[in-house]
Amino acid sequence: MMCIEETNLHESREEMESLILDDSSNGQSHSGAKLVLNHDDPLLSSSSSFMDPQNPNSISILSSHASFNAFLDPPSYAEAIFTSFDSSSNGHDQIPLFSSSNSNPRSSDYLQISVSDPQKEQELSNSLVPGGTTYYTYLITTRTNLPEFGGSGSEFSVRRRFKDVVTLSDRLSESYRGFFIPLRPDKSVVESQVMAKQEFVEQRRVSLEKYLRRLAAHPVIRRSEELRVFLEAKGKLPLPKSVDVASRVIDGAARLPRQLLGEEAIDVNEVAQPAKGGRDLLRMFRELKQAVSNDWSSVKPVVVEEDKWFLEKKEKLMEFEQELSNVSQQAELLVKAQQDMGETMGELGLAFVKLTKFETEEAVFDSQRERAGDMKNVATAAVKSSRLYRELNGQTVKHLEKLHEYLGIMLAVNNAFSDRSSALLTVQTLSSDLASLHLKIEKLEAASAKIFGGDRSRLRRIEELKETVRATEDAKICAEREYERIKENIRSELERHDKERHDDFMSMLRGFVVNQAGYAEKMANVWETLAEETNAYVKDGS
Repeated sequence: MMCIEETNLHESREEMESLILDDSSNGQSHSGAKLVLNHDDPLLSSSSSFMDPQNPNSISILSSHASFNAFLDPPSYAEAIFTSFDSSSNGHDQIPLFSSSNSNPRSSDYLQISVSDPQKEQELSNSLVPGGTTYYTYLITTRTNLPEFGGSGSEFSVRRRFKDVVTLSDRLSESYRGFFIPLRPDKSVVESQVMAKQEFVEQRRVSLEKYLRRLAAHPVIRRSEELRVFLEAKGKLPLPKSVDVASRVIDGAARLPRQLLGEEAIDVNEVAQPAKGGRDLLRMFRELKQAVSNDWSSVKPVVVEEDKWFLEKKEKLMEFEQELSNVSQQAELLVKAQQDMGETMGELGLAFVKLTKFETEEAVFDSQRERAGDMKNVATAAVKSSRLYRELNGQTVKHLEKLHEYLGIMLAVNNAFSDRSSALLTVQTLSSDLASLHLKIEKLEAASAKIFGGDRSRLRRIEELKETVRATEDAKICAEREYERIKENIRSELERHDKERHDDFMSMLRGFVVNQAGYAEKMANVWETLAEETNAYVKDGS
């Protein structure tokens, strides 16, 4: 029984989708308009193309279901024009899909990126079976007038695979710690196996294009050397590739004995990067110990987070993220409700079409024919409303999509906060290491002083510790510089985020409200017209 109902529902939706509310192109008369059926997309078809040029009032019979429609004489289809109410063509100020916050820092600057033409290619290495490994590359086209890319009128294209995008993302994360770097698309291995191949490739193309455009919209990242190389360099991407976790752990395990024996000094350059990844296991263990000590020890670290402005901002952003998630969920429910309403209204219109056909064919008395005429008007209004709901839903998704974009931005914000916490932990760990080294030196010096002439082994050990102290102090200075740099980056990003959020949300709300009001008015006009057409019938009934 359930299968039969689902089959009927599917068939009725196809019939509803094929309904064309046709009218004369001049829009002067309603009497010549007919409801016709067409298997083509009604939203892409021109109503005038279905009329007989010799007889503009004729009915086009374009499907086996056309027998439903000879009885219908709807109002003008011009009342159901499918355009956005926030566009200039409707008499309203135009609301851009992306606010000014996503535009270039200077109005004259532009960096336009498009991703197209996915092509399947053969992996030439790392495959035991010939022809066993394939991948897709994408044509990335850039148009810009930025001096970093060659100045005015520059246009160039390169081919990149998804692995190259991963490399770009990793290099940006290393070089621009503290910035709100847009998150790259996920690898989606499971989706690639479940979804149809072409559908997956197209989704990835769209997601890559959005990602690269977000990078191009960032006032700092857009001028980065990493992005320039990615967009310009022909052939193989010349950026250093990311080392997999297993290789890093093996490398770190090989270094660990030398570090414990003091045979390998601290690399000053490495402290400017987070310890995670496995290449420096000793540093990871020390920072883990420091983190546990910060949480559980009664001893306060030498360096602590004391920026009240940042702490307040962080707390407010965490609250904002929670509220944003709630609003996003409600927006999804609204979109689903509007979609259901449109589909239900379309089903209602189709049901009245069938009922009109029955009443007309079986009519014996004039009252039955009058009733059929009113039901015809209800069917027309319901189909128009269904299509208006569908168009409204598309506009709602367009504007409220900004909520989902900001959830992604909040992930980038949290990553920047993690960079700050990681840098602070490195400074705290090095400060604790220095305190521990100084304590060891003091104890050895005290013990050596008790022996006449000193203890040569202890003196040698003291000199080794002092050398370690000097290296650790240099590393601490470097870590403190990195920490201050990240703090400054986050401060500037938070100020930018506040301004862009204001502009983006004002644009989103204005577009959403204008469309809701506009389409509500449009649908009200449809039903008011129906009420006027049935007014005489209502008076007769009273």
